[in-house]
Amino acid sequence: MKAVIITRPGGPEVLEVQERPKPEPGLGQIRVRVRASALNRADLMQREGNYPVPAGVSADISGMEYTGEVDSLGASATLWKTGDRVMGIIGGAGHAEFLCVHEREAMPVPKGMSWEDAAAIPEVFLTAYDALFNRLALRTGETLLIHAVGSGVGTAALQIARAAGARVVGTARSADKLGRAKKLGLDVGIDASRGDWPAQVEAAIGAQRVHAVVDLVGGNYLEGNVRVLALRGRIVVVGLTGGATAPFNLGVLLVKRLTIVGTTLRGRPLEEKIAVTRDLSEHILPLFDAGRLKPVVDRVFAFDEIRAAHKLMESNETFGKIVLAWQP
Repeated sequence: MKAVIITRPGGPEVLEVQERPKPEPGLGQIRVRVRASALNRADLMQREGNYPVPAGVSADISGMEYTGEVDSLGASATLWKTGDRVMGIIGGAGHAEFLCVHEREAMPVPKGMSWEDAAAIPEVFLTAYDALFNRLALRTGETLLIHAVGSGVGTAALQIARAAGARVVGTARSADKLGRAKKLGLDVGIDASRGDWPAQVEAAIGAQRVHAVVDLVGGNYLEGNVRVLALRGRIVVVGLTGGATAPFNLGVLLVKRLTIVGTTLRGRPLEEKIAVTRDLSEHILPLFDAGRLKPVVDRVFAFDEIRAAHKLMESNETFGKIVLAWQP
C-alpha cells in the first residue's frame, strides 16, 4: 500500500509517499480501505518531531482520522461487513491506503455524503462534542466563547453549540473568517487581530457574561478568558497554537469559582475513545442527515500533494478542514 512517510523530523519537504506492507486486522478489528483523511495540527507537530505518538503506533506515518470502506474483518469482528462505509479516529497511520481499527471505534458515514466531506468530520466533531458536553457540561441558553472559531474544531464546536441552543461568541484573526462563521450560526464575531479581544467581548455582550470557553489558542488568552467569564464559568483548553505558558491570577479563580480543564483525544484508552464515538454516533451524526450540521472543507488535496497541504495549514489562512484524498 501507499503511505505518507515522515522520513526525518523537519519541514514539509521531509514527507514522501512510499510503499509499505498492508496491515492485517487483529482480534475485534476491521481493516479499512481509506478513501480520504484530513490534516490536523498534531500531524505538523509529529512531522517536526514534537508530538510523541501513543504506544504501539508507528511514528513515521501521521494521520489521526479516516473515511473509507471496510476491506477485511479480524477474528470476532461482527459489527460491520465488507463494503460498509465507515469513518473514525485513530492513534496514527491514518495517512495510508489501508489501516486497522477496533470495530467499535468506527462510525457510519452519513447517508449520501462524499468521502471528502466525511473525512472532515471525525477528529473535529469528536473533539468538539467531548469538549462541549463531557468537559464543559454546556447547557441550553448559555453563552459560549470559542477562540479560533474558523478552525476545524472551532467550526464544529460552533455548529454543535448552536444546535444545542447556546449563544456563541467567536474570535478569529480575520474579518473574512468571522463572516464565514456567521453563515454557520455565529452570533457575535470578535476580530482578535484588532487587539484587546476581551474588551471587544465586553462591549458586545457585557462584562462577565460568558459561561463557558473553548480555547484553541492557549498562551496569553488565559487571562482574557478569566476576565470575561461569569461566576462559576468553565474553560476547556483544546489547543496551544498561542503557546503553552501564561501568567495567571489564582485569586480570580477562587473568587469566581472557575473550572479549567484540558483535553486531548489521541492518547486516551480504547474504551474512552469508544464511549465518545458511541455518543457522537447517537446524538450528532443524525444531525448531518437532517441538514443541521455540515462538514466544513477548506480545500481537498491528493495525497501526492501532501507537502502543499502542510504548507497551507502552516499559513493559518484556512477555514475549516484540509482534506486529503487517495486518487482512484
